[in-house]
Amino acid sequence: MSKIYGSAAEALDGLLHDDMLIAAGGFGLCGIPELLLQAIQDAGVKNLTFASNNAGVDDFGIGILLQTRQVKKMMSSYVGENAEFMRQYLAGELEIEFNPQGTLAERMRAGGCGIPGFYTKTGVGTQVAEGKEHKDFDGETYVMERGIFADLSIVKAWKADETGNCIFRKTARNFNPPAAMCGKVCVMEVEEIVPVGSLDPDNIHLPGVYVHRIVQGEHEKRIEQRTVREA
Repeated sequence: MSKIYGSAAEALDGLLHDDMLIAAGGFGLCGIPELLLQAIQDAGVKNLTFASNNAGVDDFGIGILLQTRQVKKMMSSYVGENAEFMRQYLAGELEIEFNPQGTLAERMRAGGCGIPGFYTKTGVGTQVAEGKEHKDFDGETYVMERGIFADLSIVKAWKADETGNCIFRKTARNFNPPAAMCGKVCVMEVEEIVPVGSLDPDNIHLPGVYVHRIVQGEHEKRIEQRTVREA
């Protein structure tokens, strides 16, 4: 059965429901699955929890879902560049679960590998570790973190073949591979779909076994912080 769908809305058909956990790729404005996020906004589902490094900006990325109050919780490592995110958090309207950046990536990867939990030194002695199990190994204290098992993964790739084997372009890889791995279903938007066999197997960043649905579309290349020299 073909994994290719004609639009983001079609690719998400039958997958969305209220109160679901969604793992989303992207870092800042780089590698964001913006077509799928727009389709989620259009679908009107609410009370969503997102596991994502950050929430984009006010009018791009997950930020558009904050504007429509469709997100109840963010599992993130960075929450800057988004005024509405800050406003909702300070007003007690949005729940946040802070994660060190590497820990968040590993929680996604662990979930994708079927690992329910792991120990790390990162966060020991800080608010991040409060309420979590601690264990000593060889005289060092570690905190246990849980793997993330999402209902849905949405990611963005550069090129993919028709079976979902894909390549991410430079830093747009970021959180996309671990986010893709940890969802029960992974929907991937790409800039270009190529025939099977045209991608070098040694250069594949994410095997198609993790990808269930694919959609191709136009993407906007934004610059998060543009700094220019004075004239």
